[in-house]
Amino acid sequence: MLAGFLVLAGCGGNEESLEDQFISNIAEAYETAQTALMSGNYRRAIQIFEALQARFPFSDLSKQIQLELTYAYYKSGSREQAIDSADTFMRENPTHPRVDYALYIKALSYFEEDPGFLERLFRKDMSKRPPKDAEEAFSLFRRLVERYPASEYAPDAEQRMVYLKNRLAAYHNAVADYYLRRGAYVAAINRAKTAVEEYNGSDSTKDSLDIMIVAYERLGMEDLAADTRRVRNNTFPNDSD
Repeated sequence: MLAGFLVLAGCGGNEESLEDQFISNIAEAYETAQTALMSGNYRRAIQIFEALQARFPFSDLSKQIQLELTYAYYKSGSREQAIDSADTFMRENPTHPRVDYALYIKALSYFEEDPGFLERLFRKDMSKRPPKDAEEAFSLFRRLVERYPASEYAPDAEQRMVYLKNRLAAYHNAVADYYLRRGAYVAAINRAKTAVEEYNGSDSTKDSLDIMIVAYERLGMEDLAADTRRVRNNTFPNDSD
């Protein structure tokens, strides 16, 4: 047992030495990390990128390594590390030509595209689930589109914003409907208004306006109810009363 332990210890020492020697060649290490990243071996890619970042903080590849590491964190599911890494890059390199990419990865880290396994299994209504990070993702994608309209990531950001807009508006409508059914009409109006104003053009805008009409009527605010009904009918002429 002792002999075996000494052999393993020796191998471990040799492996560490080889790793040190390998990392000293930045170009070779960078290519190996990229290969690991492309093959889905994110843990290995992260190990190498982190080592390179620590040993060569001022190399010509340092900025690219930082971006690659941010992406590796995101793909590995290390969301908080991806967000922190993206924030660090944007803070330290505000005029870098790839700031849009860092912002895109940060937004993706907050993005929730599909319901989880249990939600699909039990067919849970996503509109009733609190949006958690959806609002932050929407805000970040919007910032990307507005600040970097020519970015190669802008079209994808716009598509994701459509999904998030519908998701968030539906959630606000679900809350507004909850208030409406319990007689909290002012709260219902405020929630429905948020859905209309913040997420204009969502596929549940008509539902928001319908909630507002009912709430205004129950509060005796006939003029506001009529104005809202007019907006609803003009916007959705095929679904008007």
